[in-house]
Amino acid sequence: MAVETVETLVIGGGQAGLAMSAHLRAAGRPHLVLERARIAERWRTERWDSLVANGPAWHDRFPAATFGDIDPDSFATKDRIVRYFEEFAAEIDAPIRCGVEVTALRAAPAGGFRAETKDGVIEAANVVVATGPFQKPVFPAMIPESAGVMQIHSNHYRNPGQLPEGAVLVIGAGSSGSQIADELLRSGREVWLSVGPHDRPPRAYRGRDFVWWLGALGKWDARAQTPGMEHVTIAVSGAQGGHTVDFRAFGNRGMQLVGRTMGYDAGRLSFAPDLAETIARGDANYLSVLDEADAHAAREGLDLPEEPEARVMEPMPACVTDPVLFLDLKAAGISAVIWATGYQLDFGWIGFDIFDAQGRPRHDKGITEVPGLCFLGLPWLTRRASPFIWGVWHDAAHLAAHLGARRVAETV
Repeated sequence: MAVETVETLVIGGGQAGLAMSAHLRAAGRPHLVLERARIAERWRTERWDSLVANGPAWHDRFPAATFGDIDPDSFATKDRIVRYFEEFAAEIDAPIRCGVEVTALRAAPAGGFRAETKDGVIEAANVVVATGPFQKPVFPAMIPESAGVMQIHSNHYRNPGQLPEGAVLVIGAGSSGSQIADELLRSGREVWLSVGPHDRPPRAYRGRDFVWWLGALGKWDARAQTPGMEHVTIAVSGAQGGHTVDFRAFGNRGMQLVGRTMGYDAGRLSFAPDLAETIARGDANYLSVLDEADAHAAREGLDLPEEPEARVMEPMPACVTDPVLFLDLKAAGISAVIWATGYQLDFGWIGFDIFDAQGRPRHDKGITEVPGLCFLGLPWLTRRASPFIWGVWHDAAHLAAHLGARRVAETV
């Protein structure tokens, strides 16, 4: 079988791969996009049925294309997001080949890169790895099968009817865990939610969405995380028209909150005793955003309505003031455990020594030490906005300019 050649190979046909294709096409650079399944496959098959975007439609999009048929202040459904990416790919005539998985990426004998797929070999002068951050679900091997409960990662959760009758424990209280727990509670289930460290921003404040405030306060452009906060999750929701995630309200509605899940022994789970402190830190984060927003509005003379009620907190629920530290799964009637514990990167198929001890690629704004090899769509690639739909667009522009300049230099 003949070896196919291309100037730039883009691996991944989700938001990062399509943004990269758009910028390469605009620059007139030949390229090919390979997608292991279908465009935006993770949105299709690795998310729950009722999922909507966490940001409003005016924001969670590429700058070059709007959601023309929905209210800009609404939150696009996952199916509408899939259609958005399909339509965008057609609009830019992206050279995308679906159903082709790259199983290995190595140096080509004559220079450049050699990508192996089930359909043959492709060699390229440049490669952009645009497979995103949601690669390998983190599923702790803590609860044995002998416990007799259904266990799934949040990427396999679809709806309450998928689960056996009985109570449900959701472990992890970021955006996914908190939204899934809320949906289960609204469906009439008894729900336990294991809560760890988190940021808890307001959905909106003084007439502006949280994402607007992130821009106004310069937080989207933050270049690095605060040391020690790399694994702190963000609890925010676009569900039910968009609302602030409030763990106090969850508890007062009947959800059983517990601390971080620590271990399992003889049918019982143990939880950290710092639930009240964790909730209080989340509240403090929430209030700090309000403080910053108020200060910015005063400094800039913005005519925005006051919202003192946003600072009114519900009483701390009893499950927080008198926390459960040990839980017998059988006695509590728990039939299912959902692990909303995030993802880790999985680049084992890339044969270059460019990864740190945690498997993260070493790079400078997506550009690695291997000439022509770049990454796109990863958290904090250049700034806080990098893994989001509109943020990846700007990172793709940077990489397209870099690769274009590299090709020009090679021909001089």
